[in-house]
Amino acid sequence: MQLAYNASIDAYRQNEVPVGAIIAYQGEVVASAHNQVEFTRDATAHAEILAITQATQKLGDWRLNDCTLYVTKEPCPMCSGAAVMSRLGKVVYAASDSKMGFLGGALDISKVQSLNHKLNITSGLLKEECKEVLSHFFSQKRDNSSHRD
Repeated sequence: MQLAYNASIDAYRQNEVPVGAIIAYQGEVVASAHNQVEFTRDATAHAEILAITQATQKLGDWRLNDCTLYVTKEPCPMCSGAAVMSRLGKVVYAASDSKMGFLGGALDISKVQSLNHKLNITSGLLKEECKEVLSHFFSQKRDNSSHRD
């Protein structure tokens, strides 16, 4: 999770929502990404999606059953769906998201009985540090927007 946290700091420095994601396979990092929505002007350029793409390319398989995704914020609906579709073995996230999180925050995709893949989910690792970066980023955004009025 520390590497994902470091990636979130890279996102912060690039004026992106500070979310970082790492995918590990057999103890080796096979993907590392952070949000790039603003840079790419692509709403799907979330850290998790970019990391999943990197991992599938590196491993040569779209099925990531034996991989673990470490991400600094609970995945949104799109990223939670991608985690299921790529058959990730485990998802570990730091900070929960009661508004957009789909692994237990706002909703829990893992509770959908008809899905053909179940995620192993763990939360809370480096929670406070990751929440602090997110809070500071959005506080700064609010402050900057109020100064423009």
